Amino acid sequence: MAPTTAYSIGVDLGGTNLRAAAVDRAGQFLGKQGGSIRLREGRESVVSDIVASIQALRERFGEQECAGVGVAVPGFIRLKEGVVENSANLPSLEGFPLRDEINQRLGTPVILENDANAAALGEKWLGAGRDVDDLVLLTLGTGIGGGVILDGRIMRGRDGMAGEFGHMTVIPNGNPCGCGNTGCLEKHASATAISVMARLLQLGEMLTAEQVFRIATEGSGEDAIKARRIFELMGVALGIAIGNLVNVFNAPLYLLSGGPLPAWNLFAPTMIAEARKRSFTFRSTGTRIEKALLGNEAGLYGAAYLPFLEVGEPAGV
Repeated sequence: MAPTTAYSIGVDLGGTNLRAAAVDRAGQFLGKQGGSIRLREGRESVVSDIVASIQALRERFGEQECAGVGVAVPGFIRLKEGVVENSANLPSLEGFPLRDEINQRLGTPVILENDANAAALGEKWLGAGRDVDDLVLLTLGTGIGGGVILDGRIMRGRDGMAGEFGHMTVIPNGNPCGCGNTGCLEKHASATAISVMARLLQLGEMLTAEQVFRIATEGSGEDAIKARRIFELMGVALGIAIGNLVNVFNAPLYLLSGGPLPAWNLFAPTMIAEARKRSFTFRSTGTRIEKALLGNEAGLYGAAYLPFLEVGEPAGV
């Protein structure tokens, strides 16, 4: 029986921007909507902008042909209730039944999902994970998040909080974290951690991870050595984490995405060596550690894929 829906809509809600796209079953973008989020104007403005973006796409490509809407949101999502429980970037949405509100205004199926989980699903559908059913994604940014795909679907855990890799302990008694732990991965391998290490090594007070990368690759002398050492330490922390993840999940593929990825050649050798040292499974199988391919489009693709899964008409490529 032929599918009855031709496309779905994915929404990627960030701390400053809103992006929406109509995506067909082959993974082709049919059209996009985008713009800034009016956070200062309150919740109603944010919700209205989301609904307007979705409606513009439905009117353009046909309401009857739309399988539904997937919305990727940063933060902890109560999936069963469709509620944003906690989101540092979108505090006005906390405790709000975003899924049901969009559904009521548009009369279309809506699936709410954590943005890192959506990115992992996007990589599985159309990115670096197209050839596997199981994968683990680590997203490197201001913090570190992640998602796990098992048998082609998101592993969410009991409360939807699976994949919080940024708060794995990688350095016992390491740097303190806002979560209450010490030695969390994101305190030793995120873009923020790179900036903090640069300050401690007196490379500069307010350097971004990109600036530290430039010092490491374009600089000379002691500063360049210090900058390269920062990325080596980042690689060690990531390797410890990935080695543990290999031991736990035995997935064939572990992906990394995010802003620090241009420094891959600086941190990947120590990362891979550390993972190899700490995981017999990694040493004895064809386990791969690779770059994610979809960049900031991964969450948009993953969000759009969710309705296809929910309505029981899996998309092809």
